[in-house]
Amino acid sequence: MATVLVPTVRWERWVDNFVASHGPTPLVVMEDALRGQAEDGSHFSARLPFDTAYAGPAEAGAFGAAAETPAQWGVLLVRKGGFAVARMAGVAMVEHKIGQRHVQGRTKAGGQSQQRFARRRDNQARQAYEAAADHAARIVGGVRTVVTGGDHTAVEAVLADARLATLAVVGPWLAVPDPRRAVLDRAILDAQAILVDVANA
Repeated sequence: MATVLVPTVRWERWVDNFVASHGPTPLVVMEDALRGQAEDGSHFSARLPFDTAYAGPAEAGAFGAAAETPAQWGVLLVRKGGFAVARMAGVAMVEHKIGQRHVQGRTKAGGQSQQRFARRRDNQARQAYEAAADHAARIVGGVRTVVTGGDHTAVEAVLADARLATLAVVGPWLAVPDPRRAVLDRAILDAQAILVDVANA
């Protein structure tokens, strides 16, 4: 089973290509998703972005048309090496901030030296997360919906800030490297894509 992110504008073509490769594929709506089961045993399950439930007709076109981008939403990406946060109005970026922080890597030294490095690394990471939370509170603090990614522990540390308590985190989770502008731009596109779990027989 593989997971792919399909932009909504390419969705119907993706389904057509799946049918061309695997044969007739009846579609059904099940558990808020659109599912297809091909004659050769291959199958897929597609979910709308932003955890939107689907209850429309079992048709690729109708499903793709139901993929809507919220009027106001945000993206929050955090890793130990940095963060990126953006506030969106539909598909347009309204404001963003990208920050890099140095967090010391692990050391091979042992004993007290290793403990000292570990404390320094933890302090650096905490300061990086606090900086990310400050910018997140300023940029997306008033937004309801946010898509997150990066490192789970880092994101959870930032979201623990009381100023971000009203944020509703929705899927998909975005596995990204240390955030840079190109990474943020890609994440914004991926957040709006249809999430497809596909198994090829």
